[in-house]
Amino acid sequence: MWSDPLFLIPFIPVFLLALTLHEFGHAWTALQFGDPTAKLQGRVTLDPLKHLDLIGTLFMFVLHFGWAKPVPVNPANFKPEQRRQAELWVSLAGIIANLLQAVAYALVWRVLLLVNPTMLYDATFLQRFLLLGVLINLALALFNLLPIYPLDGAHVIKNLLPRRQAMPFVAFSQRYGTMILLALILMGTFSGVSPLSTLIVVPRNWLAGILLPGF
Repeated sequence: MWSDPLFLIPFIPVFLLALTLHEFGHAWTALQFGDPTAKLQGRVTLDPLKHLDLIGTLFMFVLHFGWAKPVPVNPANFKPEQRRQAELWVSLAGIIANLLQAVAYALVWRVLLLVNPTMLYDATFLQRFLLLGVLINLALALFNLLPIYPLDGAHVIKNLLPRRQAMPFVAFSQRYGTMILLALILMGTFSGVSPLSTLIVVPRNWLAGILLPGF
């Protein structure tokens, strides 16, 4: 699959746009709540070069798992009475950006089915482009929802839990989260049996089935 040009050619722009809008969502939302840290570093932009991480991009093509540069956020810049709310929405912003992209690709798919189904099914590139747009963005949204540091889901849980429960969760997640995440990824890469498949691929395909008629 990864050596197939008919897969790679649509995959690359969809993947780059998915990561770019994800990180832009974090940066833009932080700015709305009063934190200019990302803006000062040029991250409130749709330029993918500002968001891409070289190693994370290479890993995508080697281990089929990649990442972008995390958006810098300084919670001290948020108003004290809004701090938890701001951190919650900044964390959710990237996930929401991916979900909106998945819906947008699916809407184009549905419109083409209504207007000219032949155009969709006879155009292999267009069909794969739209399908990958849905699947990649759903996968990124679900992956980032995992409550494992440093993923967005851990920050979401931290700001939803009462402070007494949030503190031990943060301490545990920051200490062991990266190791847990790496172990999950490596299990799938080298053993072929990945817990992430159950956590991400199954719900992703279920959601794709709702968004895409006939998927």
